Order: sequence, then structure tokens, then C-alpha cells
Amino acid sequence: MNALEAFDAIAPRLRRAPDVEAHDLVAADASDRLILSEADAGDAPVVVIGDRYGGLSLPLLRAHPTRAIRLHQDAITGRRALERNARALDIDLAPLAMHALDADLVRDARVVLVQLPRALDALDEIAGFIAAHAAPDVRVVAGGRIKHMTLGMNDVLARHFREVRASRAASKSRVLHAAGPDPRRSGGWPRCVRHDDVGITVCAHGAAFAGASVDIGTRFLLGFLPDMPAVRDAIDLGCGTGVLATAYALAHPDAAVVASDQSAAAVASARATAAANGADRIAVVQDDGLGSRADASADLVILNPPFHSGAAVTDAIAPRLFADAARVLRPGGELWCVWNSHLAYRPALERIVGPTRQVGRSTRFTVTASTRR
Repeated sequence: MNALEAFDAIAPRLRRAPDVEAHDLVAADASDRLILSEADAGDAPVVVIGDRYGGLSLPLLRAHPTRAIRLHQDAITGRRALERNARALDIDLAPLAMHALDADLVRDARVVLVQLPRALDALDEIAGFIAAHAAPDVRVVAGGRIKHMTLGMNDVLARHFREVRASRAASKSRVLHAAGPDPRRSGGWPRCVRHDDVGITVCAHGAAFAGASVDIGTRFLLGFLPDMPAVRDAIDLGCGTGVLATAYALAHPDAAVVASDQSAAAVASARATAAANGADRIAVVQDDGLGSRADASADLVILNPPFHSGAAVTDAIAPRLFADAARVLRPGGELWCVWNSHLAYRPALERIVGPTRQVGRSTRFTVTASTRR
């Protein structure tokens, strides 16, 4: 059995759980298949970057059960989904080594498979690591759905590799091939920018949402920081680059502040942001929501909930985060949340958390404070 045959056999059985699941959200698609078809890796060791739920790694292991694979997945939910899928399919993960996005992931690699990220900065960071640390004859096979690809991706790869070419499209997917690494332009991550209007330096790795800027929802919520209660234990849930956690920690030096996100890039960025602002005491953790946090262990949760799962827009993420906040808050604790007003989250907040009051509203955003019953 080769990797393509393995993909065709197992792809329909792959699941996204514990990530959001719906009829139009799939765990593997034609871009995974096209990457495997153009990789031609045989049974050689492979580096895989961005495997969402196992659609690349698991067929490779099914085809060659002893193949050495180094894998980086940004989302903790993706890693857990891959592990669940491997158990369901009885695939041994012993040859697979999980890595951070760092030099050890790609050191001396000769074949690197990449599920293309949507953000050009994320691709730039990935390509820079490969060019700087992989073998001189490394081949990069990077694919995605055509609707999510741009010509800027070719330009980013050309910044780090002397040869870049695109494959023929198939099943609304395409692969970019890169070779001839040029390490001279690698590095420079995280990138840090000072925002004097909010008094914070923001640091961001390539895959972090909004980069080193302050996204407009977070900026709006920051305007209500003086109204938030001074508490003993505060959590920035879905912390991104850690702007809210850092701002709260600086305003309340006696508070124990936790910043939590499911993204490895966000966690690394939040740590760098905290350090850049002298708030190293913030505890930054990678978690699926607040899964590792004890019940009734916090007095305040601050949340700017995402409404994307990968490239898909979904309203299923926020209620899960509301439920996590409700579980973790002590009675009388508060969830302060900013959300796009058209999403109309207030009934869900009332039902899941408790009595909810509107703190502020603009033409686009609403800020609410919900009190745990």
C-alpha cells in the first residue's frame, strides 16, 4: 500500500474532534491527497508541517509503519484529533515525533510536506526555518485549496528558495514545490511593535492572529479595562498575542494572571509580549479552551472569542468557550467578552454563564460582563 492508497482508505474515517465538527467541516480534503501524490517520498524520513487532523501523517504511517516523521501542528486540538484518529485506525504513532516550530523540527530534512497556512507571515516563518536548517537538497511540497491560495505565497517561498514552481491544479487544489534553500533571509521572529496608544509592545510569531498589531475587537475591549474588577485570579482565554493578559497584569500587579490559547504560535507570542512589557509573571499555557483548569478557580475571565476554525467561519466556538469560562469561574466571578454585535451572543451568555449586562457598544462591537451564578 502506498500513501495515496492509504489516504483513500482512511480519509473518510478521520474526524476533527475535539475540534469543532459539522457537516461542512472536514478533517482531510483533496489538498492533503495532492500533497501526498506529489511528494514521492518513498519510505524516507519526512517532516510534516501544518497537518490539520492527521490527513498527511497517518497515511504516511499506514503505508510505511516504521517511517520516521517529525511533525509540527500549531493547534493543540489538531494534535489531539490526530492521536484519536490514530487510535481509531490502529496506527502506531511511535515513529512520529512532535516538535515545536524550531530548528530541530527541520534540521537536515530532505523532504518537507506543508499544508499551506493562510497567513503569509506564517509561511514566511516556516520557510525561513526550512531554508536555514534543512539539508541543502531539501524538497518542499506545500499545498492547499486554490480558493485559499494567493500569488503572494509564491513570492514568500521565492524569498527563501531559489526554485519555486506550481503544480497543475487538481480537485480545486494545488501544490507549490520549492528547492534550493537560501538561508540569508531567515529569522526575525517574533516581530515586536510598540503601540503607544495602548501602552503595550506586541510581539507575534507568523501564525498569530493579527500579527504584531492590536486587532480592533481587542482594542475596543481594552478601553473598558479600568471598569474590570480587581481580582486575585484572572484568565485571558483565547489570548492570541497576550495583549489583554499583559494589559490586565500591568494594571493589577497583585493579580495572578493566566493567558491560554490552543495555538502554539499564540502561546509563544504571548510569552514574548509579556516579557517585552515586564510582565513575565503571566503564566502562558497551551490548552483546548480551559480544559486543564480546575473548576471554580478564577474570579475573572477576559475573552475575545474567535469565529474561525482554520479557514471556516463558524459560530460554534464561542459557546464552548463560554461554557469553559462558566465552569472555571467562582460564583460571582465575571466573564468580560467582546464580540461582533451581529453575532448576538447575549442570550447564550445569559444561558451558559449567568446574568449579562452590556458594558459598551460601538457600530461594530459589543462588550458584555456576565456574572457566574
